[in-house]
Amino acid sequence: MRNVMTSVCVFTGSSPGALDAYADAARGLARALVARQQTLVYGGATVGLMGVLADTVLHEGGKVIGVIPAHLEAKEVAHQGLTELRVVDSMHERKSVMADLSDGVIALPGGLGTLEELFEMLTWAQLGLHRKPCGVLNVAGYFDRLLAFLDHAVAQRFMSEPHRGLLLADDCPAALLDRMDSYEAVETGKWLDRDIA
Repeated sequence: MRNVMTSVCVFTGSSPGALDAYADAARGLARALVARQQTLVYGGATVGLMGVLADTVLHEGGKVIGVIPAHLEAKEVAHQGLTELRVVDSMHERKSVMADLSDGVIALPGGLGTLEELFEMLTWAQLGLHRKPCGVLNVAGYFDRLLAFLDHAVAQRFMSEPHRGLLLADDCPAALLDRMDSYEAVETGKWLDRDIA
C-alpha cells in the first residue's frame, strides 16, 4: 500500500553548519513541500537550519507545525510565527507528537539530536510500529559516511538488507519526496538468524 504524505516531519540542526549548501538545501526542501501542499512538522525553533526551513515554508505560503519542549523553548528560541506551535513537556513527548503528526520523515544535516531522532523513527519502522518512509537529504555528501556505515552493518550481519532499505537517500528534495511518495513498507522480521513464530 502506497504512502500518501500530507505532512512531513523534518529533523535538522539548530546550527546552520559550515556550508551555504546546507541552508540552500533547506530552502529547496521547503519549496518542494509547499509545491506539494505538504505541511512541515519540525522542532519549532527559529535558529540554524530549523529556522531557515520554517521561514522558507512560511514565506512560500505553506503550513508549519512546530513542536518544542518547554526546557528548550527559550534556549532554541521558539518560533512565534508558525501556523501552530506546540510546547510539550519532554524530548520524548516531542518525538512522539512529531511522529503522530507526520506521514514521513526526512533528516537534513544536523548533529546528535538530528541523528537520534532519525534513528528512533527507523527503529520504530524496523519493529513494525509504523510504516512511514524515512529519508535523508544528502546535501554535499553529508550523510555519505553514515550510509556507508549502514552498508557495513549489513555486511557484518547486524542489519538485514530490507531494513537497510528503510532509509532512503537522495541529494535532490523533489526526487527524495518522489521516492517517499512511492515507498511501500516491507514486511520482514527483525532477526537475521532465527525465525519467530
